[in-house]
Amino acid sequence: MGESALALRRRRGAESPGPLGRALWYRQLDSYPDTGPRVAYLAIVVAATVVLYYQLYVAGAVAPQILSHYGMSFRFYVNITVVGNAVGAFTSVLAGLADRWGRANMVAYGLGLTALLVLFGIPNAPNAWSFGVLIVAVGFVEGIVLVATPALVRDFSPQLGRASAMGFWTLGPVVGSLIVAEVASHTLSHLPAWQDQFTICGIVGLGVFAIALVSLRELSPALRDQLMVSIRDRALLEARAKGIDVEESLKRPWRQVLHLDIVASALAIALFLVIYYTAVGFNVIYFETVFGFSASQANGLGNWLWAFDAGGLVVVGIVSDALKVRKPLMVIGGLGTIVMTILYLRQATHPHTGYYTIVWIFSLLAVFLAIAYAPWMASFTETVEKRSPALTAHGLAVWGWILRAVVAVSIFVLPYVVSSSTPLVEHGALGTRAEQILKADPNVSVVLAHPALFSELAKYPPSKIPPALLSRAIHTVGLKRLLAISKDTKLKGEVAFFQKNAATLKAVAAASKSTPGQWQNWYWVCVACEAAFLPLILVMSGRWSPRKARRDAEAHERRLREELARLNLGGDGPATAGAGPD
Repeated sequence: MGESALALRRRRGAESPGPLGRALWYRQLDSYPDTGPRVAYLAIVVAATVVLYYQLYVAGAVAPQILSHYGMSFRFYVNITVVGNAVGAFTSVLAGLADRWGRANMVAYGLGLTALLVLFGIPNAPNAWSFGVLIVAVGFVEGIVLVATPALVRDFSPQLGRASAMGFWTLGPVVGSLIVAEVASHTLSHLPAWQDQFTICGIVGLGVFAIALVSLRELSPALRDQLMVSIRDRALLEARAKGIDVEESLKRPWRQVLHLDIVASALAIALFLVIYYTAVGFNVIYFETVFGFSASQANGLGNWLWAFDAGGLVVVGIVSDALKVRKPLMVIGGLGTIVMTILYLRQATHPHTGYYTIVWIFSLLAVFLAIAYAPWMASFTETVEKRSPALTAHGLAVWGWILRAVVAVSIFVLPYVVSSSTPLVEHGALGTRAEQILKADPNVSVVLAHPALFSELAKYPPSKIPPALLSRAIHTVGLKRLLAISKDTKLKGEVAFFQKNAATLKAVAAASKSTPGQWQNWYWVCVACEAAFLPLILVMSGRWSPRKARRDAEAHERRLREELARLNLGGDGPATAGAGPD
């Protein structure tokens, strides 16, 4: 079969421009790259993903400061995140066009756009609504890149090395979160303005955009629209590509991917990651309001979580490829995540839990999240390939839509479950000031405990207090305390502070008592979502037994040698040239 009209137009368009055109727009490769360039392209994709998620998550590190700066309610801030995820869900569907239009330009120019928004737009937003619109704009682009980047990773990684490659891709959101926590924990003490975090992030984004703009490439449609099990399939793919009808393979794409195995497995991981997105968006608020940690301490906890998660993703990807199975590791990761989430939520009602107790629980939780997630990403792309290798981006678009929809719904619901967070976030500074006053001046609490008595005393000069009233005062608070109060020059202003803010401080005090239990309820919701993940693994592609998986790989190798021999390519010839390890 000859090359399709669409493929011919693409080929002619890619050949006609000069070097500048190929560098900035026409990025297709007509032959499968050797190991060195292939790894370089994958590295650029991973770096772009890391930076994009850094840009997406940076607001979480300084959320309390943002709320204070704009006088923004906690619910308004949450709704910005909800809308951003909802918009990202629909742009994920649009990104399914990457199967027809390509992936590399979406990634490169999307990264450049978000870098400009983060560097110049968000730090200069004049009000809360402008800030919200710009955050949603970043979510718009993120929904597209969420689909395009794993599609590129799939294109450049054979199935037998897919989990390792996806392990590195999933470093994107995790290392993005780690960078947010690392930068914030080391800079907030001397760069207290929340805008500085966005400025740093935007500069980094522009640097990676420049690299992606001139260096990122992608496979031609005829190459990427095939199933590649091992790197030895390279010569066969290139031979087949000469007869691939790209337009035919892309007909009725949604009908081909909207099946139970793809939809259910996408729902499975979306539910499983509710706790991850809770951590990304609300960990700083949680640790500040429940445990009284500073912003730097709260972000420091994130360093531990994301570092262990990142390490786990890489290691489990390698292990999964070595064993050639995904599902058993997903089960281990899912069960471990449930156990560690339960241990984690139990600490919510123990606000005096030690910092490093939380660290080790947090770190193990991150490891189990990684054990489940990297194999899932590999298995999901393989599940999509089983339906149609040409529709990888469409399958990932289904995943992106469901993921963002579930995150949007969960974040929308969270403030109703943890309703006490609103007064703590909005008026936490008043509560902190009240605690500081009471700690520094115990006379204040004495006066506040007996308002009627001290209101009556205030009517008289010290030398003219009626004996009966003075006797009652001495009997109530003691002579020593009464003398201390009479000499306290700051007392009047401090008591006035409590009287002026009495209603607010009462609400803060009530919220402080109820918020640990409410957060605990929310984490039980996360446990239920994690439990739902386990049965939905059953619909996904792949073996449970490493022995059977090895037999499948050996059978594929035999078929490969036979087909290469039939095409006069030779089983040990071009198929292995420059291939390197799987």
